[in-house]
Amino acid sequence: MEARTRENYTYYLGKHILPVFGTMRLVEILPVDVREWVTDLKNAGVSPTVIRSCFAILSAVFTTAFNDQLTALHPCRGVKTPPVPKKMRAIVTPSQFDEIHARLPNETARLLVETDIETGLRWGELTELRPADIDTFSRVLTVSRVVLELVPKFHPEGGRFLIKQYPKDREHRRLKLNSHVTNAITAHIKTNKIGRKDLLFPLGLLDRAAAAADATSETLDLGLTEPNGVGRVYRHGTITAYSMAPCRCEHCRRAYAVYRATRRAAGKDNPRTPRSAGDPAGHIPRSWFRHHIWQPTLTAADLPLQVRPHDLRHAHASWLLAGGADLQIVKERLGHGTITTTEQYLHTLNGADDTALSALSSIRGTRRGS
Repeated sequence: MEARTRENYTYYLGKHILPVFGTMRLVEILPVDVREWVTDLKNAGVSPTVIRSCFAILSAVFTTAFNDQLTALHPCRGVKTPPVPKKMRAIVTPSQFDEIHARLPNETARLLVETDIETGLRWGELTELRPADIDTFSRVLTVSRVVLELVPKFHPEGGRFLIKQYPKDREHRRLKLNSHVTNAITAHIKTNKIGRKDLLFPLGLLDRAAAAADATSETLDLGLTEPNGVGRVYRHGTITAYSMAPCRCEHCRRAYAVYRATRRAAGKDNPRTPRSAGDPAGHIPRSWFRHHIWQPTLTAADLPLQVRPHDLRHAHASWLLAGGADLQIVKERLGHGTITTTEQYLHTLNGADDTALSALSSIRGTRRGS
């Protein structure tokens, strides 16, 4: 079993499955018990996606037990779970991406995001990239590994990052880069003296950008918090606002984190052993990037939609298809298991239906003129 799968299964088993079925014998569990369990999860506000995942785990357990003749009944058969609604994807437009790109704190952050939108790589594939994976002459990038971020107890060696020597679906893939991205990557490698086996985007280069952003925010007038219970307001980006407002915006949280880190470094507040944000190789933690680079950038860009780093992968697929790229090529480029997954990105841009509207207006105009 994959390490990430084991981590997810363990969480769902401990949270939602074993508290109900852990003390029951297999032969005692009936379809009515499973049906009541599903109903209880739904009434408790558990999302349909989580219920479906838990149900799949429970069903897998009983499938094995049934096949091994440990039980004559499969209690999950015939039980339905709440439908999982398909959400409409909010795809970042090129102009919105340009606004995000311009607000990123330094060249490394901009190149990382530019590479993401140009390749559609998953986060674990992007942050595991090394110069050896890119043939700058042919401009071909090979995706052959992925890095996973795990809870240490699920890591074979108790670490935080685990490199798998194959990407999702265990299939290596190759994709071509635009010349401007290849040239930017080449310059990035040369400027930062990155070796062929080193990470292309190490945490250290981005950490400098986050520190610079922190220093800049200290000099900005970030405005005042909302009134607290006694009607008082405080300036954003201060430990007073964090404690007294209390405000949990990115600026106030960062100010409080810097304050606590300074006290711990001085031997105060019973300092604990510091936890590294990354690992010896320098992989970028997803949550660190979100809090220190991505969210401050989105705040500065002030866009009318919430965008995750993973949404750049969605935008890559949508832009390709909107531009007329072949569906099969897009599928292979993104490493989708089926063409159906790729088809979900058809007509996802806001202006994708313009041709249909033009055709409708044209035929209606013809009828009115006749």
